[in-house]
Amino acid sequence: MKVKICGITRLEDAEAAVSAGAWAVGLNHSSESPRQIDLDAAEEIGRRLQRRCEVAGVFVNAPIDDIVLAVERERLTLVQLHGEEGPSFCAEVGRKTGCKVIKAFRVKNPGDVAAARAYRTDFHLLDAFAHGAHGGTGTTFDWELASRDRSGVPVILAGGLDPDNVGEAIDAAWPWAVDVASGVETAPGIKDPNRIVSFIEAAQRAGAVQQEVREHRRAIKQVRREVERRTRTEG
Repeated sequence: MKVKICGITRLEDAEAAVSAGAWAVGLNHSSESPRQIDLDAAEEIGRRLQRRCEVAGVFVNAPIDDIVLAVERERLTLVQLHGEEGPSFCAEVGRKTGCKVIKAFRVKNPGDVAAARAYRTDFHLLDAFAHGAHGGTGTTFDWELASRDRSGVPVILAGGLDPDNVGEAIDAAWPWAVDVASGVETAPGIKDPNRIVSFIEAAQRAGAVQQEVREHRRAIKQVRREVERRTRTEG
């Protein structure tokens, strides 16, 4: 199970995430977030983490030129769009930056999950809906809604996850990856390295179980196909 540690503001927290096995770290560029990163810190983190993990820039309704500049200066490998960006804008971001694009959706009902199908980005991030906020609220949502994503796009599950509930969330949603910010913090933007380790270990345990179930289902399907083939041959 891949893990993204979001809302990183300090190099030491980025290093702790990488050491614990994080797939990606997120650098928030939104002025409305208490985890908005200093641009000099973002550049240093991007430089130090180059080729060690994915570095995502998180943007909320930002001009495309600002995103392109941040990608170049901070050596970002992922762009996460967490506002009201449309499908064509997301596609243009991917084209202009060369980065893989994560489109975030705030989920409160099945319709929100269905609406994600219009976005053919590299990843869908499903987060909890909260009035007046674009994520990072520590609020959960009905995780089973995430399992209804039929877009074929890998799903990153977010919203109120922490070391105690991430296993249950993975069991319910069957995501490709999980994303955490407040669930591993002592204060907004200040990560607790021990909670990072606990979160990633819990996610990986749940992911291992998930993989075993998938392999079991795959084996059953293979047996059924073989039985059907023999039945047709003998008939």
